[in-house]
Amino acid sequence: MLDIKQFTSAIKQIAEEKGIPEEKVVETIEAAIAAAYKKEYGEKGQVIRAKLDLETGEVAIHRVRFVIEGVDEEGNIVGELPSGETEGESSPRRDASGTEKSSSEGSKGIKLKFNPEKYITLEEARKIDKKIKVGDELIIELEPKTDFGRIAAQTAKQVVIQRLREIEREAIFAEFKKKEGEVVSGVVQRKEGQMVYVDLGHTNGLLVPSEQLYQDSYKIGQRLRFLVLRVEETPKGPVVLLSRSHPKLVLKLFEFEVPEIEAGSVEIKAIAREAGSRSKVAVVSNEEGVDPIGSLVGQRGVRVQTVINELGGEKIDIVEWNESPEKFIANALSPAKVINVKILNNERRHALAEVSDDQFSLAIGKKGQNVRLAAKLTGWRIDVRAPQAQMSAEEAFASTEGADNGEKSGDAQTSHQESASGNGSKESAVLQENKEESK
Repeated sequence: MLDIKQFTSAIKQIAEEKGIPEEKVVETIEAAIAAAYKKEYGEKGQVIRAKLDLETGEVAIHRVRFVIEGVDEEGNIVGELPSGETEGESSPRRDASGTEKSSSEGSKGIKLKFNPEKYITLEEARKIDKKIKVGDELIIELEPKTDFGRIAAQTAKQVVIQRLREIEREAIFAEFKKKEGEVVSGVVQRKEGQMVYVDLGHTNGLLVPSEQLYQDSYKIGQRLRFLVLRVEETPKGPVVLLSRSHPKLVLKLFEFEVPEIEAGSVEIKAIAREAGSRSKVAVVSNEEGVDPIGSLVGQRGVRVQTVINELGGEKIDIVEWNESPEKFIANALSPAKVINVKILNNERRHALAEVSDDQFSLAIGKKGQNVRLAAKLTGWRIDVRAPQAQMSAEEAFASTEGADNGEKSGDAQTSHQESASGNGSKESAVLQENKEESK
């Protein structure tokens, strides 16, 4: 007889360590007992099931036979096939206890040989149970056995290992599938070439080179936050793909640090990011009297500094979003001060920003980064011009038209004018996706 207290304690311990429900562990043990019983005392083709009573420790063993309509002259089953018996003879699959499982749907054209160990005709079944019908299961109770040989015990062990591994994989996949697009904390476990493996608790995450930040050292034992990019199923189990470079990571980090975002009084409308270098965040206040930029910056910059530190020192510009394209573009070019913004073409979303001479380099940014990020943030193509460049808005538009058609625009270069074409759709889509999820 089983020591129930020790047994149930062991079940709880396994469930906790593997992160799976206790009932799944019990089902695994029942399947292992059934497999061992069949190996030692059963016949080929039999379906054996075991039921464990956790209160008494007793195990009930049953043999299952599927009720069929009849058998033809060739020994094939006629009529409707029992549920789960439509796999045909070519590619049967079996579970850990030896029960065949279906790998296709429908029973048209499929012929199964009658096996008296597994099936019973309706006529024979009704001699035992008059109310039984085709498709039902005839349950026959067998004498429980506790004396199993070495081979049967080994079979049971293999069933437990295989089943628990499968259940654990399913649990991990379900857990992290729900976390796609969310931020998780993990510890760098090891590096293999450029690949970084991260310990997430019940499983490891994979950080590929394209999703890494160039300034991160990824030292073994280092704890960092990652965005769960997606979870994929593979023959070896679920693979959790992580990211440190996705724009949504910036959004989620600010959500952790800024209570006003969770309360809904402040909203992040768009994010443009060049991972590891600089990000621009457009915010708006939904409540009168709440400063959106100040909310993200925090007292003495503590909130934004926390995010910056998490991103390895990446610079973050926080600008105010505005429905007016002119005002939003001017804000997006921060820290440069913009004198004026002219809309050149609404359909093509093309604008011209005028700045003073001393602000021109600041507006363009190092290697054009500032104007490029502003273009991504706003979704507008932005030309930047200093006032001393005596070029009208029409001439600027004409010069960029020529550039679009493959012509060289010498005027744009000699007149202190720079342009950046960007599409903020990817970054904006991140925010839109987040809004839809919150709804």
